[in-house]
Amino acid sequence: MSLPHPSLSIIDEHEGELRGKCIVLGVTGSAAIYRSIDLARTLMRLGARVRVVTTPAATELVSPTLFEWATGYPVVTKLTGAIEHVTLSRLCDAVVVAPASLDTLAEIAELRASTPVSATVQEAAGLGKPVLLIPAMHLGMWRRSKRLLDELGRQGFYVMEPVIEGEQAKYPPVELAAWWIESILMRGVDLRGKKVLVTAGPTREYIDEVRVLTNPSSGKMGVYLALEARWRGADVVLLHGPLCTALPPQWRSYVEAYNFVSAEDALRLVREHAKGIDLGLYAAAISDYKPSEKLEGKIDSSSNKELVLKLVKTPKVIAEAVAAEPNAVHIGFAAEAASSVEELLVKARRKLEKYRLDAVAANNIREPGAGFGSETNHVYIVDWRGGATEIPRMHKRLVARRILNHAVKLLTEGPRPR
Repeated sequence: MSLPHPSLSIIDEHEGELRGKCIVLGVTGSAAIYRSIDLARTLMRLGARVRVVTTPAATELVSPTLFEWATGYPVVTKLTGAIEHVTLSRLCDAVVVAPASLDTLAEIAELRASTPVSATVQEAAGLGKPVLLIPAMHLGMWRRSKRLLDELGRQGFYVMEPVIEGEQAKYPPVELAAWWIESILMRGVDLRGKKVLVTAGPTREYIDEVRVLTNPSSGKMGVYLALEARWRGADVVLLHGPLCTALPPQWRSYVEAYNFVSAEDALRLVREHAKGIDLGLYAAAISDYKPSEKLEGKIDSSSNKELVLKLVKTPKVIAEAVAAEPNAVHIGFAAEAASSVEELLVKARRKLEKYRLDAVAANNIREPGAGFGSETNHVYIVDWRGGATEIPRMHKRLVARRILNHAVKLLTEGPRPR
């Protein structure tokens, strides 16, 4: 009697879009191989079933038994008369090679199939299945592999570049690798060739040299938008205030990012980077007011005197962005305190028309799980053609994906007349 493996119980534990997907995970002889155990289980938690194939060198580093424990399925370590590479290529939706060694990259590029991993890749690619490669190796070898990457790109393979730290081209954080895989499998690279500008996080307007006016924005929504756009092929510039994303810090390896503090800083950066973009996503929570003057030093906290601040308006960064590149698609964000969906939509449409935006993504900060700092969001998108699209409450990673789906539609239709 065959019993279901206990590890299969983790499938769908987390909010993701890989339900019903089967992924072949090819592992090669890289010291980073241990990271693939966590990658396999992360993909499972996002809904996928994972089948592992290895190179002979990989089995010398990690026992296949551990991968069987992790995934719930026997591991293919050699090809037999059962032609496992053909069966798995037909059964599964995609092949991910992680870590991908230099030797395996060369085998794939040169159409060779001497190991279970390269044979499975060649069969799957021939069947039109997506093949995703995550290299990890020493820095010198990575530099030598650059011409291979060009060839792999021409052949239609997807490559997630490693994180360069010291003398190593490292396996990306598992959380980011799994997100990249999910995004490629569910959306492909539908933003390839597009230039995307994203703003994120709060501003700080200084009262004195210590105290500030600010807001509780974490910047998560904007960072998720930037990374999702990057995974989908875009060239991304992220302009951000102080962030609190809880993401591994290596995310910065994948986007061009610039920091701002005040609304004036944000305005300067937008003026520098908005020209020539195809898409702008303005998720930053930029202060509407600032003190009329910054006081010298630190206000004496022992004083019993009342302090009166005069506040003045800050520049409207989003208006400058639209003016800088009127031919782009511009999507604003509205975090509103509303007593009803109808009130939220009215406020969103008011912002839409005031700044001549293509769309506004609005959320109600009074709703639990949809306000500042939350891992989730619940959004309504209104656009200039009319109507409203609801994105139910879900992880901000998935909200970002749906907002970008809407952006792709707007890019196809073209921006509103301005």
